[in-house]
Amino acid sequence: MITIRKSFERGHAQHAWLESRHTFSFAEYHDPAHMGFGALRVINEDKVAPGKGFADHSHRDMEIVSYVLDGALEHRDSMGTGSVIRPGDVQLMRAGTGVTHSEYNHSAADPVHFLQIWILPARTALEPAYAQRHFPVTERRNALRLVASPDGRESSLQIRQDMTMHAAVLEAGKTVTHVLEPGRQAWVQVARGRIRINGQEIAAGDGAAIRDEKQIEIRGESPAEVLLFDLAP
Repeated sequence: MITIRKSFERGHAQHAWLESRHTFSFAEYHDPAHMGFGALRVINEDKVAPGKGFADHSHRDMEIVSYVLDGALEHRDSMGTGSVIRPGDVQLMRAGTGVTHSEYNHSAADPVHFLQIWILPARTALEPAYAQRHFPVTERRNALRLVASPDGRESSLQIRQDMTMHAAVLEAGKTVTHVLEPGRQAWVQVARGRIRINGQEIAAGDGAAIRDEKQIEIRGESPAEVLLFDLAP
């Protein structure tokens, strides 16, 4: 069964320097029917104006993943980490017992466009941690590249939850497949372009909740970029 969450159905916040779309309930957007999907709690699509961003703020007991589509995102945190995240980079911040951080557009001229994803950890009160890894487009082109997993296999980031996260950059007409083990479920988020999931067409900003399917077939209807999350129910 595939349930489509259309882009226009998401929550929307518009500020002078920020436009944000919320797949699930977040901040002032509250929809009891869309509180998350399994351990996947937040998928926000953010566009931040040049030189602007989120000042110091705190998190705890959350695995926070940032995936940049265009531009560059500057990160600083109370663990002493300072980094710039660019397309192809995946950042994982384990908030654990508590982390304060800031995120700013690294450019004074160009906007930054990124997805921020929050995942509930399997255990609370973990030690905070930070990791960042680059996954070249050559590894993601017409392939579901594993970018996060519980055991960090295949040089993926290690996430403290029974889930895997995959990223793909598809050419039009190309297909990738993912096998769902019995009892597993998946969420597919389209970052850009148009795809078909088991024959159903969805486009940029759309998401799909997938249950009771043995295999997921994703076909690029145009050049596209997608994320796939394989989760326990």
